[in-house]
Amino acid sequence: MAIRITDDCINCEACEPECPNNAIYAPEEKWKMSDGTSVDNHTENEAESDDFFYIATDKCTECIGFHDEPQCAAVCPVDCCIPDDENIESESELMAKKDILHV
Repeated sequence: MAIRITDDCINCEACEPECPNNAIYAPEEKWKMSDGTSVDNHTENEAESDDFFYIATDKCTECIGFHDEPQCAAVCPVDCCIPDDENIESESELMAKKDILHV
């Protein structure tokens, strides 16, 4: 399961530098698979939010393989980084994704 940022986000930027996959982006910022990963895909994808920080689901591994818990949720002062019930993945799927992102 990926993590998502709710509209309670205050845009404090605390989560962004904590993500080992560089999956967190500022409002209106386009994202690329290649940002902070080994993936050679530089295609720009549309921003998923115009108002608050967001997590690119395709890059989120819930910090599996890096930390014991999602770091965005651990540092968020308003608890707006929550599990994304619409993107459920097993721990083995998240680990496989991590291995693809960081060869």
